[in-house]
Amino acid sequence: MPGHRLAPDIPGDQHQPDPPDSLSPLNDHPSDPPRDPAKVTAGPPEVPIGDEPTDVLQAERAHLAISRAALRAMREHAQSLSADAAGDWVSRQVLQGLLDQRVAALADHPDTPLFFGRLDRAGDDDLPVTIHVGRRHVHDDGSRPLVIDWRAPVSRAFYQARPSEPMGVRLRRRFGFHGGELTAYEDEPLDQGTALKESRILTEEIERPRTGPMRDIVATIQPDQDEIVRADLTRTVCVQGAPGTGKTAVGLHRAAYLLFTHREKLSRAGVMIVGPNRAFLSYISSVLPALGEVKVDQTTVAGILGDHAAPEDPAIATIKGDARMAPVLHRALWLHISKPEEGVLITRGVNRFRVPDHEVREIVAALRGTTRYGPGRAALAQRLAHAVLVRMEQRGESPDDRVQDAVARSKPVKQLVDQIWPKVTPQQVLFRLLSDGDFLAAAAAKSDLTPEEREALLWAKPPRSWKSAKWSAADAGLLDELADLIERTPTLGHVVVDEAQDLSAMQLRALGRRCRTGSATVLGDLAQGTTPWSARSWEEVLRHLGFDEGDVTELTLGFRVPREVLDFAARLLPSVAPTLAAPRSLRPGAGSLTVRRAGDLTAALVEAVRAAAAREGSIGVIAADAATPAAADALAAAGLPHDLLGPDSSAEQRVSVIPASLAKGLEYDHVIVVEPAEIADAEARGLARLYVVLTRAVTALTVLHTRDLPPQLT
Repeated sequence: MPGHRLAPDIPGDQHQPDPPDSLSPLNDHPSDPPRDPAKVTAGPPEVPIGDEPTDVLQAERAHLAISRAALRAMREHAQSLSADAAGDWVSRQVLQGLLDQRVAALADHPDTPLFFGRLDRAGDDDLPVTIHVGRRHVHDDGSRPLVIDWRAPVSRAFYQARPSEPMGVRLRRRFGFHGGELTAYEDEPLDQGTALKESRILTEEIERPRTGPMRDIVATIQPDQDEIVRADLTRTVCVQGAPGTGKTAVGLHRAAYLLFTHREKLSRAGVMIVGPNRAFLSYISSVLPALGEVKVDQTTVAGILGDHAAPEDPAIATIKGDARMAPVLHRALWLHISKPEEGVLITRGVNRFRVPDHEVREIVAALRGTTRYGPGRAALAQRLAHAVLVRMEQRGESPDDRVQDAVARSKPVKQLVDQIWPKVTPQQVLFRLLSDGDFLAAAAAKSDLTPEEREALLWAKPPRSWKSAKWSAADAGLLDELADLIERTPTLGHVVVDEAQDLSAMQLRALGRRCRTGSATVLGDLAQGTTPWSARSWEEVLRHLGFDEGDVTELTLGFRVPREVLDFAARLLPSVAPTLAAPRSLRPGAGSLTVRRAGDLTAALVEAVRAAAAREGSIGVIAADAATPAAADALAAAGLPHDLLGPDSSAEQRVSVIPASLAKGLEYDHVIVVEPAEIADAEARGLARLYVVLTRAVTALTVLHTRDLPPQLT
C-alpha cells in the first residue's frame, strides 16, 4: 500500500497540485498559497521501507541539497570554460554559443524540484540500486550520478513499471514539493504483486489551480503518454487528443526526449515547434527551457511562410488551400519555359562554335521535369557550354572546366537562357496566375479547378505589379509551394505541429517539406477544427504532409477538464465530429458547471468575475471576437484589472478577456463564456469553435446568456 507522509517539522504541507494539459508536474508556482495539511496526510499510514517519515524526509532533503550544490558546481565549471582556445574567430563564436547553451541548460530554478521521483531497484545489474529521477542529469565532482535525467532508458520504469511488470524496480517513490522544498513523499511497492492504490500526490497535482504559463508534466506522464514521448525518431506520430488529454504536453516532451536521445543529429538539423498563434506560443514557451532544452525554435505557420494578412473571402481562401492548387502551381511555373527557336553561337578568337536549335531543344527537354526550376536554369547554361566544348575538342583544342564556366557566363549563352528559361520569383508567378485569366486557364487543367473556381481566384482589380501586391495568409502557402519548386526547401530534423486539424492542405504541404525525413509529431483534435478547410481525418493530414505511413494514436482520457464541464461540451460532438469517441474525464468536478440566463449581461459578467476572483486561480472571459471590446469595457468600468488578449500578446493580469478565435490551446482555472449562441453564429464552423471555448476550464465553467443556447446544448 502506498505510504504518504508529511514531515512533522513543517507547519502544513504547502504542496498544491497543478492541472496541466494532461497530468501536471510537481512544479509549484511561487505564488501558490499554503494548504490544509489534512489533505495530504489522509493516505495509508504504512511506510513500506520501514523508516520513520521524519528520517525519510530528512534523508531526501539532504540528497536534494547535495544535488543542488552539485548542479551549481557543474554550472560554474561550464561558466569557467573559454572559447579562446578555438583557432579562428568563427570557431570561437560557434564554441562560445555552445558554451552559453550549456550554461543556460544547467540553470537551477529554486521553485522547481530538481528531482520528483525515486526508484529502488533490485540491483541485479551494474546500475545503481537507488535512482533519483529528475528534469536533468546531475553528478558530483567524482562523476557519480545524483539525479538521472527522466529521458534516460533506466528512468522509463518510473512511468511504465507496475506490479504485474515491475521492470526490475522494487519500490517507486513520488515527492511532493512547494517552492522547490520537499514536503511529502509517497511510496508504491512494485514487487509484492498487489494492485496499486490511487496516488494522492498525483491526484492533487491534477487539481492544483493553474497560474502563469504552461509547465511541464514530466513528473506525471502516464504510461500511454510515455509510449508516444519515447517513440523512435524515424516514426511520425499523430495524436488525436480530446480536450485535457495532454496532447500538447506530450508533443513538447517528445521533442525534449528526441533531443536527449539524438543530440548530435538534431543539434545540426534542428527541431521546430509550430503552434496556432503567438499567444499559444507564449503560453507554452517555458516548458522546454524547464527541461534544459533552450535551443528549439517555436513559431507559427505565419512565422514560417510569411506574415501575410491581406483580407480575403474565406471561400477563396478555401480554394487556395486545396491540394488541387499544387499541380496548378507546378504547371504555372514550368509554362514560363519557351520552346527554343534558335541555337547559340560562341566566338573565341577567329573560331566560331554553333549549337543548333534542335540540340538546344533536346537539352531543354532532358532537363525539364527532372530538376527544380532554379537548378535547371543553371544546368541549362552548363549543358550549352559543354556542347560548345565538345565542338572545341573536335577541332583539336583542349578546353578545361574554366573554359566551360566562361562559356556558361558568356553573353550569348546568358541571353539564350533568359529567353528560354527566364529567371522568376514565386511572387511573379503567383501574380501572373491571379491576374491573367488565360494563363490561369492554361495552368489549371479541367481536372483541377472548375471555371467557377478559376473565376473566383482572379483578382477583381489586379495590382499594377507583383511588387505592389498584398498577399493573404492563403497566398503564403502558394508562394511557399512555388519557392520549393524553384529551390529546395531546407529540411529540419524534427517538427512538432500542434492544432494540425486547422491547417489547409497547402499549409500542411509546406510543413511536410520541412520534415522530409519523416520525423514529425502531429497533434490535434478533429472536433476542434474551426477553419473552413479543417481536416476530416488524420490519414488525410498525413497524406498532405507527405507521409504514407504514420502511427495515429487517440487519447480520450482527460485529466484537466472536470467531467461535468466536459460532458456538457461533448453534447456538441455529434454535430462537429460524429466519428470521434466521446472524451472521458478522471475528475468528477461536481458543481463545476453553472449555466445562467441573465437579464443584464454586463452586470452578470461583472458579478461572475468578482465571484471567481474570490477563489484561487486564473480567470478567462471568452466571448465572440466582436463582443470582446464590450466585455473589456464592462470590466474596466467595474474597476476590475484585466488583459484583452490579442494575436501577439500574452496575459499579465489574473483576468483575461479572450476572443473566441484565440482560445484554442489556452486554459484557465475559471472560465466565463459570454453568449454561446453568438460564438456559434460568428462563423461557418461556429459549433466547433464553441466546443473549443467550453473546454478551456480546469476548475469551473460559468455560461452566461441572454439568447437561447444552441439546441445541441439544451
